[in-house]
Amino acid sequence: MTEKYAVVVVGGGAAGLSAALVLGRARVRTLVVDAGEPRNAPAAHMQGYLSRDGVPPAEFLAAGREEIARYGVELVRDRVVEVHRDGDFTVVAAGGRTVRARRLVVATGLKDELPDVPGVAERFGRDVLHCPFCHGWEVRDQPFGVLASSPAGVHQALMVSQWSKDVRFFLHRVAEEELTDVDLRRLAAAGVEVVPGEVAGLVVEDDRLTGVRQADGTVHARSVLFAAPRPVPQTGLLERLGAQLHETPFGAYPVVDPTGLTTVPGVWAAGNAIGFAEQVVHAASGGYRAASAIVGDLLMADLDAAVQG
Repeated sequence: MTEKYAVVVVGGGAAGLSAALVLGRARVRTLVVDAGEPRNAPAAHMQGYLSRDGVPPAEFLAAGREEIARYGVELVRDRVVEVHRDGDFTVVAAGGRTVRARRLVVATGLKDELPDVPGVAERFGRDVLHCPFCHGWEVRDQPFGVLASSPAGVHQALMVSQWSKDVRFFLHRVAEEELTDVDLRRLAAAGVEVVPGEVAGLVVEDDRLTGVRQADGTVHARSVLFAAPRPVPQTGLLERLGAQLHETPFGAYPVVDPTGLTTVPGVWAAGNAIGFAEQVVHAASGGYRAASAIVGDLLMADLDAAVQG
């Protein structure tokens, strides 16, 4: 017979594990299905999480998995490939396991598509970075480069100037005419040097970034390059369930209430599944909010059923 759970959590990152921890402590039978592809896997450490600042992401997740196990939460390494609703939810994993759930938490995150510049993907999370709040302190005062993917890259170039006063903004395939007068004035005020011309690749010596090479052969000595990936929301399951999405400059994400409840009754979302800018600390908080709402939702549903019965 198909196994039944009160809640299935799809995704075992910070949001999913946080939700599972709260659910387990509330004595709610919970299953976490995790494909093992956290967004921050390339990073050697995570920052800005109070009391866990500097902890390697893999160590953080391992501790979370140990914690949920104490409360009887089950975790399986698999990928959910299908979810459909016929009263409760039927959840199908790639390995063939099928379970039933009364409620769902979708914490499937997103994927980062990196700029197509040789060397960027190989160095990502090391000396090619995207978030100054995540890594700025560790690389402070070094020579920064910022690779433009669009005119919006101006914002990133301005932001990183908080951590270094030696910043060069490589326009790459963005024409200088695409920048507004306000953009140029702000860049000048921040001391950011605008460098026209396409970037052809990176210069790496002794496994360290030492420069950015342009198509004309010019090499700019840089030890850090900030590059903005294109976020790809992992919303396939939510879309198949009929969840309403809203468009943002960083992709389409589910419409949710303050607890993470989507427009599909019984389905919550948390972490990068609801937005590009959710850091680990935000994701954990979102998982907690979703789980606490689910505990109350299940309890009231059971009480109402008992009253009616």
